[in-house]
Amino acid sequence: MKIRNLCFSALAAAGLSVSVTGVQAQDSDYVVPRTEYGQPDLSGVWNFSSFVPMQRPRQFADKEFLTPEDIAAIANQTEAGLEALNNIGVGGYNTFWVENAGRGDNTRTSLITYPEDGRVPETVEGVPVQVGGLGPDEPGIRPVRMTVGGIAKDGPEDRGLSERCIVGFNSGPPFTPNLYNNNVQLVQSKDHVVIMTEMIHDARIVPLDGRDHIDDSIRQWSGDSRGYWDGDTLVVETRNFNDLTQSFSVFGSSLDKVLTEKFTRVDEFTVDYEFTVEDPSTFKDKITVLLPMAKVDGLMYEYACHEGNYGMVNILRGERMEEQRASEGAR
Repeated sequence: MKIRNLCFSALAAAGLSVSVTGVQAQDSDYVVPRTEYGQPDLSGVWNFSSFVPMQRPRQFADKEFLTPEDIAAIANQTEAGLEALNNIGVGGYNTFWVENAGRGDNTRTSLITYPEDGRVPETVEGVPVQVGGLGPDEPGIRPVRMTVGGIAKDGPEDRGLSERCIVGFNSGPPFTPNLYNNNVQLVQSKDHVVIMTEMIHDARIVPLDGRDHIDDSIRQWSGDSRGYWDGDTLVVETRNFNDLTQSFSVFGSSLDKVLTEKFTRVDEFTVDYEFTVEDPSTFKDKITVLLPMAKVDGLMYEYACHEGNYGMVNILRGERMEEQRASEGAR
């Protein structure tokens, strides 16, 4: 079996896009469908996978879009990478589940549209950084805000948030493309919108009736969201995050973060998802990301994270066994 998805994943990790066509543009003749309440119909399941890197690779400098020459060079590199991968075996069994397809008509060099260099802005001095990952544990102290990985194995509190089934590694808010489960379902009523991500099956119930945010002393993992319609765009403002998640990427905490998300249906099969992170305690500038989401012709099934999950127990049990063996060997 030829290995294809792994190559796209590797290119994305290396900061390269493999788009091959033009930029998605809103059809000026497109008429947005309406709900029975006269609001733009955003309901359904949408996929936010993407092979466009979040940050612009430095070799593209101030280039916002790929040129035909860039695309041809990437295509050649893709073929060379495929040949190399297909000559070394099938790879990890989980490669099958990786999804980095995204919209084939997005030739941006980064999903970040602001700052203009397409990169995460400078951070405030002293901001905590927790990288995480699937390799060895990272040095650090609690609280562990990273989503994947951990700092030790003394207890569940030393592990990442997705390992603890608290926050998914792509579910946010804001939700950002990652290895798999890049799906979100929007459910609308007259006065509310439900935003439910597949990963960790988190659901945000967003009032649209103009009520105030909850008291600032009340802090939540996914913050407190309030929404309104700006023409045909659904705008959702979220604040009141707790101090236990990262602000954006590997940086800071979300304590002072204000997140503004915009959902705009641009054609029958596409919703543009744009979000802006403003967090003066972490970054010296705001961050804006534009991510096209594709319509999914199907259902979103429950993601059962802890049911039947032996991972956390076995991680801690394995560490205790290693400690016991080390103690016995030292006697």
